[in-house]
Amino acid sequence: MPDTPDSGERLRARLAGHERRFNTVFEEYFDKLESTLDAPSFSGFVPECLRLVRELSLRGGKRIRVVLVHEAARLVTGEPVEGLDEAALSIELLQTHGLIHDDLIDDSPGRRGGPSTYYAYRERFPDRPRTALGLTVLAGDLALALSLRVLLDSKVPLPVRQAMTEVQTRAATDTFVGQIVDLERDVGPAVPTEDVLHSVSDYKSARYSLLAPLQLGLLAAGGQPARHEQELRRYARLVGICGQLRDDYLDLFGDATVMGKPTGTDIRDGKRSYTVAALLSAVGGPERALVESALGDPSCTADTIAAVREIGVRHGVPDRLRSAMRHHAERAAAEAAAWRPRWRGEAVAFFERLPWWSIERSH
Repeated sequence: MPDTPDSGERLRARLAGHERRFNTVFEEYFDKLESTLDAPSFSGFVPECLRLVRELSLRGGKRIRVVLVHEAARLVTGEPVEGLDEAALSIELLQTHGLIHDDLIDDSPGRRGGPSTYYAYRERFPDRPRTALGLTVLAGDLALALSLRVLLDSKVPLPVRQAMTEVQTRAATDTFVGQIVDLERDVGPAVPTEDVLHSVSDYKSARYSLLAPLQLGLLAAGGQPARHEQELRRYARLVGICGQLRDDYLDLFGDATVMGKPTGTDIRDGKRSYTVAALLSAVGGPERALVESALGDPSCTADTIAAVREIGVRHGVPDRLRSAMRHHAERAAAEAAAWRPRWRGEAVAFFERLPWWSIERSH
């Protein structure tokens, strides 16, 4: 069920409403944390670390994970639900952890319109690279610990609190596994198979960005996600694949002016993404040699990226990627539609529309 203009507008309005409210909640959380975090009074590094975690956390993002927590609760009830703010905070703090470590792994100077935590520390300690490196790792670790602590401090009943903490612990573990296999995917000379690409997307992103918010929202609302484990996992995996396909597609075939960042980043970083794998599978001879020479070359010029893009268009790579997006969106929407006899129809409709929204976005 592709979005109509009207349903797309309603979805965007709902997303924006959740985003505005949560940003206030997040600011209030950090305001309180700054005065309550147990740290030695002499330390200047701890408040600075917390400030960098706060700045990155509040700097932006669509808060889609927050939306999923609240919409998952609406599958069960239309009434206010205790514990959703803590669940959303936990999800976004885990995201902050991932961004800090991602930027360190990728040596990324910027994130969300500002400096990455790693580069902020590099500027702070230009003559002490090991200090900058260590503090960046620890900033990410602090965000991870806070993501679990916020659940442990929640006022929801103890069994729910324990179940929610277990969900987040498993999500974090799966994400770390995903980071490892993501790096593994990019090391070997072989073109990754579709199964490999899907697994990387699932472990690295879908399990914490989609499955965990669904489980947390249902738990807070009194649902029992364990009874529906397999169908929730299938839905999260399919939507995660849609989103990753779209991200990889936009990285080469998107409009840089709309996205606000240059195209070709995955090529320069040597990432064997969905797009890169499709390119390598489609071309041979001099064209393949050009793609392979650009892959992993950080100094690759905009002209070379444009030439690679033209090769992809000539071989129908954008069309194949868009077709794959639609295929997985259809499967995800059908998976959600099957929830209707059990859960509230209005909320189910949101999850039916979500896969289509994820593949139609322009950045």
